[in-house]
Amino acid sequence: MSITDTTREIPTVTRTRVVVLGAGYAGAMAANRLLRNPDVDVTVVNPQPFFVQRIRLHQFVSGTGDPQVAFDDVLADDIRVVVDTATRIDAGAARVHLASGAHLDYDHLVYAIGTRHRAPEIPGAAEHAWSVSDWAAAQRLREHLATLDEGDPVVVVGGGLTGIEAAAELAERGFAVKLVCGGAIAPSVGPRARRATLRQLARLGVEVVEEARATAVDPSRVFVDVDGVEQILPSAATVLTTGFVAPDLAAESGLTTDEIGRLHTDDALTSVDDDRIVGAGDAVAVAGMYLRMSCQAAEPLGAQAADAVLARIAGDRPQKVDQAFAAQCTSIGRRAATLQFTKRDDSPARMVATGRLAATAKEIACRGTVWFIRHEAARPGSYRWARGGDLATTTEPALP
Repeated sequence: MSITDTTREIPTVTRTRVVVLGAGYAGAMAANRLLRNPDVDVTVVNPQPFFVQRIRLHQFVSGTGDPQVAFDDVLADDIRVVVDTATRIDAGAARVHLASGAHLDYDHLVYAIGTRHRAPEIPGAAEHAWSVSDWAAAQRLREHLATLDEGDPVVVVGGGLTGIEAAAELAERGFAVKLVCGGAIAPSVGPRARRATLRQLARLGVEVVEEARATAVDPSRVFVDVDGVEQILPSAATVLTTGFVAPDLAAESGLTTDEIGRLHTDDALTSVDDDRIVGAGDAVAVAGMYLRMSCQAAEPLGAQAADAVLARIAGDRPQKVDQAFAAQCTSIGRRAATLQFTKRDDSPARMVATGRLAATAKEIACRGTVWFIRHEAARPGSYRWARGGDLATTTEPALP
């Protein structure tokens, strides 16, 4: 029989408070992985009470897919979720102020708020154009499309991967779609993938207008400059897919950002202003490294951000970001896609897959993003990703 000495002081375990801003691909992955340390309390702040699978938003607007996933299905049970929006980070006080008027104190902060549509300076665009860049924008576009008839003209402005996916989805629904590209279509893929994309868009009836610049938008038309000649395109819905910027939160909180508002971090994802703040996902500019905005980058960055926080809690130095790319896969409606395999630095490789095979690969990838987050919730620390070493470090290209 043992007797406990009640006069001896029982040591208490100090718990560490980590606040994660954003529950997208990066934030959800980071939140789950932080539970590798049982003495960490994780609070996630997110504007919606559910996970939004952003890569399905073009399906949502056309009615062929649902991007919502319940938090119970992707976040570990021990994670606290606050449905709110961060309005200011007081780094000196280690406090996040929320739109509701509440605040959260933290020991470490993961900044993973994602990006939003970068509105071009086109007269009339702010008043009359639509976007698929986030949940709220996609909801508004979906509601507007429900008022249109089959065969009505739709103009998609932006010839990148997002524009291609949106144009194809809307054409497959039955709209007469024109895709206006500021330069060549799909500039991030190789010539073979570009030709395949054009063929598949033509099959759906999408008219591609390359080397064109939208100059004005009104409720029923888009004005386009093609080689100095103005064209007027009828449009019952003009959809802008012209790029992304980060929200103003970091800049307005006095943190160092790049030219499009992304939190500036060192090569270990730590804010250059405060080592208690770690960034992940699209809203972060990593020193000396170009990482394409994508879930393919966001989930590994979320895992590495969590590892950086856990290293600092343990008194260790966080490791440098190490990841690589494998492919760019663009859905073209529900029955086709273009799969451009890439080198580890995301430049196009020779291998390309198209058609139904590529569409199957795209669907597997979309499901896989949620599966990886869900699996990390069940087994924190289990997620692995492609590593790139020095090949992942490049000079970031100029913004379009």
